[in-house]
Amino acid sequence: MTLKSKLMTAAAGIAMLAGTANAGGHGELNVAYFLEWPMPFQAAKVAGAYDEALGMKVNWVAFDTGTAMSAAMASGDIDISVSQGIPPFVVAASAGQDLQVIDVAVSYADNDNCVVRSDLEIDKDSAGELAGKKVAVPLGTAAHYGFLKQMSHFGVDLASLEVVDMAPAEGAAALAQGSIDMACGWGGALRRMKESGNILLTGAEKMELGILVFDATTAPAGFVAENSEVVAKFLAVTAKANADWADGNPAEMLAAIAKDAGMSEEDAASSLSTFVFPTIEEQMSEAWLGGTAQEFMKGVANVFVEAGSIPSANDSYDGNVETGPLAAAGAM
Repeated sequence: MTLKSKLMTAAAGIAMLAGTANAGGHGELNVAYFLEWPMPFQAAKVAGAYDEALGMKVNWVAFDTGTAMSAAMASGDIDISVSQGIPPFVVAASAGQDLQVIDVAVSYADNDNCVVRSDLEIDKDSAGELAGKKVAVPLGTAAHYGFLKQMSHFGVDLASLEVVDMAPAEGAAALAQGSIDMACGWGGALRRMKESGNILLTGAEKMELGILVFDATTAPAGFVAENSEVVAKFLAVTAKANADWADGNPAEMLAAIAKDAGMSEEDAASSLSTFVFPTIEEQMSEAWLGGTAQEFMKGVANVFVEAGSIPSANDSYDGNVETGPLAAAGAM
């Protein structure tokens, strides 16, 4: 199956499930998150702050990719996804899934990238030598989007590459084994990839090319509409955790975050040092959910359409952002 057909098949599957999103009211909240992706909310998660604030049991479910999060929200198994990448969100929204961004979870230009195997000795000045190589890419994710943009920048024909769909952890293992030539991913998997190779562009260089990298907290629109107070309280707990982290990075928070993320404190601290957690006020501004994020989503969709990865883009993604609960959280 080709790169194009794999992603289109995934998008079609999401579209078929899109009408079954959970309407809530079940007394428990099911939340998706990533392992090896340390964030301040995990300290609040471990402390039971979400359960206490919401007055209900919060079930946390770990996922490997944002595309899997979309499918789980479409089936009604997940109510809220924390730190879903914008590209998988856009793929699902473009396929007809009624999802909404409810806050900006994290910005991380230096923590999502592609790594070329060391022995190939390929860098940004010789990227053309990637033609004919085998690349592991988690399709429909932020890493996939960054891969497409980087290959376009370097003038590497996608048809000349053998692209295989692999979750970041699998890609890191394959790169270390020498069975692939380049792997793309994030978090702990990206750190392991770097032990076997080198990146082509730094985070700053990617941002200069318009490759923004940020994740959002997302949820089905129906769930948000019917449970706006629950969503607001959830976001308020997250915002407090972010503020507590920004106020000195307390050691006790790091210990809890690292353990919950399945990482050493050293590795968690290393990842966190590359993360930016916008405040609610910053998120509500034009620079984020006030307009820029919606425009970025449209740009991501256009890149996927041009690459043949999805059939079409929405005319606008304005309806895929809902700031009401975030504004309410800011007033709590």
